[in-house]
Amino acid sequence: MIRVGLVGYGMASRVFHAPLVAAVPGIAIMAVASGKPEAVRADLGDVAVVATPEALFSDPAIDLVVVATPTATHAPLAIGALQAGKHVVVEKPFATSLAEAREVVAVAKAQDRHLWVFHNRRWDGDYMGVKMAIEAGAIGQVVHFEATYDRYRPQVIDRWREDGSPGSGLWFDLAPHLVDQALQLFGTPQAVSAEMAALRGGSRADDWALVTLRYPDKRVVLHVSLLAIGAAPRFRIHGTTGSLIKQAIDPQEAQIVDGLRPGDARYGLDPDPLVTIAADGSRSESALPRGCQQAFYASIVDALASDGPGPNTTDDALMVQAVIDAAYRSSREGHVVVL
Repeated sequence: MIRVGLVGYGMASRVFHAPLVAAVPGIAIMAVASGKPEAVRADLGDVAVVATPEALFSDPAIDLVVVATPTATHAPLAIGALQAGKHVVVEKPFATSLAEAREVVAVAKAQDRHLWVFHNRRWDGDYMGVKMAIEAGAIGQVVHFEATYDRYRPQVIDRWREDGSPGSGLWFDLAPHLVDQALQLFGTPQAVSAEMAALRGGSRADDWALVTLRYPDKRVVLHVSLLAIGAAPRFRIHGTTGSLIKQAIDPQEAQIVDGLRPGDARYGLDPDPLVTIAADGSRSESALPRGCQQAFYASIVDALASDGPGPNTTDDALMVQAVIDAAYRSSREGHVVVL
């Protein structure tokens, strides 16, 4: 049994880490570092609650530490857990800069510990369906790939994600998912161009971004917004022989909020199909694979049993961070940034 210590009990822990860990045999949350013991015990029962992350790091009964705290604390907490000899899962993005990310990776290698970044969206049904269609040649060679996270949250909220502090802003919050998926499909881009803005009244951090990853034979366009009532398609992909359209976002997050859990009959099922448009204008619909974000933790169980790579590599994580940094630099300086 892999014994997990969870640092933080906010939305990420409640909606993602705790339910996904609970769905996987061979791994269990044993303790939580949180200032909200009532909330932890209401959801997780008689789990131990400690006051500080350091109490988890020093606990010899903990094998794996999961860091699910505000972005600016990810790197320091991950380093503390690694130096205490723990394997680590850290929320995305795992650092506020590429230099800081490299420092975390260096500590993991020095300590000979596993470090995984929580790129759970690799197991979204919409992304898996799009990936399968591209790899099967359903639309020929991809020339334009567009992915969006559009939401409508017009009111600025007084919280760390929106307060303008290091690690805040919509690009830090959602971009790692978009970037990781794009890199898994197409590899490292040659260059990045970006524009970011704070469009809501009183906003202190970016709440809109349009970023293009430049490849020799294609363009990958990533867009996030908090002022989108009529959301754009989640994916819109054009190839030399057709196009793919996926309108709605993967439902797993909403399903968990509504009380479903992995293993329930409807969990991971997406009623919104993937639409393929052929060169002659004909349209066809295909069902998507069942979403299974719990596979992230199942991969960790396998990795720690066999010393395999697990759900992602530190090279993956560093390249995601490099693209995030390049986009910020491009928007700030007003020019294309070569990677």
